[in-house]
Amino acid sequence: MKNVIVILGIVLISAAGFAQNKNAKATIEVDGVCGMCKERIEKASIQAKGVKSAIWSVETHELNLIYNEGKTDLTKIQQSVADSGHDTQDIKAKDEVYETINPCCKYRDPQVIEDHKDGGE
Repeated sequence: MKNVIVILGIVLISAAGFAQNKNAKATIEVDGVCGMCKERIEKASIQAKGVKSAIWSVETHELNLIYNEGKTDLTKIQQSVADSGHDTQDIKAKDEVYETINPCCKYRDPQVIEDHKDGGE
């Protein structure tokens, strides 16, 4: 009986390892205003281990991801983006990091947002 329990445990653990999606897709909201923001957000996302693709839209503020769930999760990816100076839907960038980004990219400033609506980058 003890052997059956051990074997069952091994089978369950193995099955859990195979259940992780190596091409999981997700979309998260990330604040930014311009092409420089896009580059920074995408680079920070790709730097998170296990992220295969990261495409951020200036218009929608959506970051579309393809990642390996066995190597990372959305919290780690969002933390990497926040560490680059951009707020995500769940994690706010630290003020001292936000202050280091280019003045053109200050997405928390209403005037910068307004300037970018007029087509300025």
